[in-house]
Amino acid sequence: MGDEPSTNGQDERPGLLQRVGNLGATIGRQAPKKKSTKLIIQGGIAFLIFGFLVLTVVSQWSELREQGVAFDLIWLLPGIVAMLIFYSLSAAVWGLILKLLGHPIAAADAQRIWAQPLLVRYIPGSVLFVLARVLLAEKVGVSRRASTAGIVYEQAAMISAALTIATWFLIAHPDTEGLWFRWLPILIIPVMVFFLHPRIFGPVTAKILTSLGRQPLPRTIPFGGVLTIYACYLGLWSLMGVGVFFAARSVFALDVVEFPIVAASQTIGYLAAVVSAVTPAGLGVRDAAFAWAVKAALPTGSFGVGATIAIAVRATQTVVELIYVGAVTWMARRRKRIDESLGELVAEAEAAEEYEASEAAPPS
Repeated sequence: MGDEPSTNGQDERPGLLQRVGNLGATIGRQAPKKKSTKLIIQGGIAFLIFGFLVLTVVSQWSELREQGVAFDLIWLLPGIVAMLIFYSLSAAVWGLILKLLGHPIAAADAQRIWAQPLLVRYIPGSVLFVLARVLLAEKVGVSRRASTAGIVYEQAAMISAALTIATWFLIAHPDTEGLWFRWLPILIIPVMVFFLHPRIFGPVTAKILTSLGRQPLPRTIPFGGVLTIYACYLGLWSLMGVGVFFAARSVFALDVVEFPIVAASQTIGYLAAVVSAVTPAGLGVRDAAFAWAVKAALPTGSFGVGATIAIAVRATQTVVELIYVGAVTWMARRRKRIDESLGELVAEAEAAEEYEASEAAPPS
């Protein structure tokens, strides 16, 4: 698959980085060892934070009802549709990234490879999510270093786009007034985008891969392609903002003018989860950051109402992920059965043609 280690001599003993690279190239071909203590800690942190949000809602439920919290599930329908489109288009952008890296795959394969590892994020240990996608991509001919590079492009573009949407909100939020770090995103965004420029990303990844005993990437994405991916994620985050707004509207009567705040709040939750990198799928951390941010859209600025909205959004998003992954998996299996049936029909037709040809041939 192009992931074979590069060697300069038969007698050289591989260094530490090369041994790490060899491990990365072979991982997934044998069962991983258990790390129960680490998983328990990560899962415990997630449920402690998320449990705090639930406790906040439960303890203040009467007050929250008086502040306007009420369930109106009809608003969930457009939210679910928007989120489903978000996930489907995200998988399509992942396919575009692989195509720009010189590894085009079928649209159906892109959906399956991107979708199936989604639920793995809820297992403590973020590496499992990356590993699952790399292994699935490898089965359709994408080398591990190419799919890993694709994930780097994807995550960097997603983070940059999320920061772009969240920047104005962080600067204008009343809780950050007077704090110097609220201006940091303005500096971070161009740095992250330009890091993906081929003249920077290419040499950096080549040096890292060579140190790990791997061959450099055969190609990088042109900067025009990088900007296209960045623009795609700006649109995708805006689309997710629509879904989050309707999910929030199902528990609290938000005005349409509050949409920009709600849309920016969900990117802040995402960024908080990225920075923490501790809890599975950002559970707890993402929701608490979203609750803090979205309260700026509320008349009372109540964190309790924000926590209620955060829980509703998390529940909706989880249900949508289950629907999306289930639908993609079902379609992949159906496609496989159809391909197998067509293969059998073709084999039977060829066998019939061979038999007819043998019958029509004159006896020797």
